[in-house]
Amino acid sequence: MAVLLETRNLERTFGAVYAAKDVNIKIEAGEVLGVIGSNGAGKTTFVNMVTGYLKPTAGEILYKGEEITGTPTRDITRLGICRSFQIPQLFPELPVIENMLIALTVAQQTRPVLFRPAINESLKEQAMELLRRFKIDHHAEQEIQTLAQGVRKLVDIAMATVANPDLLFLDEPTSGVSADEKMGFMKVLIDALKETRTAVLFIEHDMEIIERFSPRCVAFYEGTILADGPTEEVLENKEVREFVIGSEFHRSGNAASTAASVQEV
Repeated sequence: MAVLLETRNLERTFGAVYAAKDVNIKIEAGEVLGVIGSNGAGKTTFVNMVTGYLKPTAGEILYKGEEITGTPTRDITRLGICRSFQIPQLFPELPVIENMLIALTVAQQTRPVLFRPAINESLKEQAMELLRRFKIDHHAEQEIQTLAQGVRKLVDIAMATVANPDLLFLDEPTSGVSADEKMGFMKVLIDALKETRTAVLFIEHDMEIIERFSPRCVAFYEGTILADGPTEEVLENKEVREFVIGSEFHRSGNAASTAASVQEV
């Protein structure tokens, strides 16, 4: 597969402190990549640099072979790189469908009069199709504030895909989702993104989620990449077990036999 995103010796310092150093990652089209690491390991710093929220101190970011280092966030989104945050960025007092219509209107850069998207049947059908893809269309008329956290997150992620991104970054997608719902939530999410061949990089602290849904895993430690490769190999890596997931972590089939996790970002 073609390389979609590549970072070369990416670095970010805050005074004399390295938040990220020598970060070299390649992400291929349609790939699903999990990222792990303890608090302050550099995971979110990496995502913030790629998505334009934080300017690198040094290094290069290439997207489809073109350098985008230092490009403003809005322009990066237009190129096809989007993100969803740990806390959903939603309008809580509006129904799900109106949240989707707002996102679609912004993405399509139309200039409607106030509330016009709500009566545009073409736009509404696009919104409903996205909701169907994420299996939340039955919540279309419900206010965001009445929904469970997992549904809110799916709405937020669906809104992040309105521009049909080639690459989507997810920051702790299962944070706040109940233990009983996490697996089902992630299956819906990954299946929906695979349908459009969207490459996904998700930061996650739950090793069971990483093991089940991420064929490839990158482990960060103190701003550098400690390991990068097939998830099974990374989770068995001696240094990863010592510094990231803990030596007590045990694998069993395709799921962790313990509730091992690293600290949240």
